[in-house]
Amino acid sequence: MTLDRSYSIQEIISIIDNPLAKVIGDTSIKATGINEIHRVNPGDITFVDNEKYFNRVLSCDASIIILNKEIEAPDGKVLIYSDDPFRDYVKLVKFFAPFIPQDMAIHPSAEIGKGTIIQPLVFIGPNVKIGENCIIHPNVSIHANSIIGNNVIINSGSVIGGEAFYFKRRPDYLDKLEGCGRVVIEDNVEIGSCCTIDRGVSADTIIGKGTKLDNLIQVGHDTIIGKNCLIAAQAGIAGVVNIEDNVILWGQVGVQKDLTIGKGAVVLGQSGIAKSIEPGKVYFGSPAREASDKMREIALLKKLPELFEIVNNLMRIHGIDSDLKINNKNLNNFE
Repeated sequence: MTLDRSYSIQEIISIIDNPLAKVIGDTSIKATGINEIHRVNPGDITFVDNEKYFNRVLSCDASIIILNKEIEAPDGKVLIYSDDPFRDYVKLVKFFAPFIPQDMAIHPSAEIGKGTIIQPLVFIGPNVKIGENCIIHPNVSIHANSIIGNNVIINSGSVIGGEAFYFKRRPDYLDKLEGCGRVVIEDNVEIGSCCTIDRGVSADTIIGKGTKLDNLIQVGHDTIIGKNCLIAAQAGIAGVVNIEDNVILWGQVGVQKDLTIGKGAVVLGQSGIAKSIEPGKVYFGSPAREASDKMREIALLKKLPELFEIVNNLMRIHGIDSDLKINNKNLNNFE
């Protein structure tokens, strides 16, 4: 999220309002944005509260880091020590991106382009921008700050810009990471019925130009989907996924968080993607593998009953206890 102006470290400390906060490093640095670690830029504020991520955060592009350890600040950065970085980061988000209640269907600040059709019972939040010649069908909800390009079709029941599913586990409850990001839908995108596209935690969830989504699809926070992708019904895509151009995900594909699907990859139905996959290949299974390898594996598995029967017969011929009671002793006898 880009801030409305530059903020001094002193102003940031005042907003946090934590008597234990301690500034370490160059206090002349200005804050120009606030972002969770996955999508940071120079001038951003971010946070870390787990020591195993310290090296990653200290070497990222963010300029201001809230953390729970007093260490020396790297060059070009300022650290803010906090007893609870998560809590203080959420304070900043709530300050810079407060929830705006709304008692009308379309907020007066929304911008709607020429030729766009808004059907009955559509909700459009503050600062939403919708381009030209779009069709927004009934019962669609478009939450605050969403950006929609030209010639976009959104079918009934879909939710654009819902809250991210992001929580920190406390000893006796789950603490919510408040979001301040957006959804950006580029030109010529079509979105089916009952899809949910979560806004970024602090950056943008992006649906690339020309991409088509079927019904009942979940797209998680900060995920970026490239151009001209096809995603079939009931696919579930977690947060911070990078899907490159011309990818096809067929029905009920599940995608784990924080990975990349290479350009032109095709993932067959009911597959589960647990790690990044290469471009231009066809994948199947859970965890997904190249489809040709997976199909050979399935073919071999089908032959197992036949192979077991052959082994049993050979064991009987050699006077070995059968019914596949193959232990080390029997294997030695067989030899």
